[in-house]
Amino acid sequence: MVKTVKVFASAVIGILFVMFFASLAMAAEKAAAGTVDYTRAIVLASSVFAAGLAVGLGAIGAGFGMGQGLSGATTAVGRNPEAQGKILLTMMVGLAMIESVAIYALVIALVVIYANPLLKLIT
Repeated sequence: MVKTVKVFASAVIGILFVMFFASLAMAAEKAAAGTVDYTRAIVLASSVFAAGLAVGLGAIGAGFGMGQGLSGATTAVGRNPEAQGKILLTMMVGLAMIESVAIYALVIALVVIYANPLLKLIT
């Protein structure tokens, strides 16, 4: 139990470390030129943070949904082995729908990073 808590804590610290320094790296593009637009830097840092949060939550939700779906399907096949074909077909379609949630989160994150509408408002 203690080892699991340590692994989880180190994973969370690592994720926060990467998210923090990725934000600084994105904001440092203009700083190298000599002039710093702090509003743009804050928007870029917030965008990177929001993108990481969107992908993370989308992946967690998709993983939880897939686990629940697979658990239900294996329980159903265990109780009624004759219906395995129908159950597996329905499960595969359901898993594809659940996976689309993670893909939508990735698309939103890419839009926020590369086609950020807020950057057009502040320039």
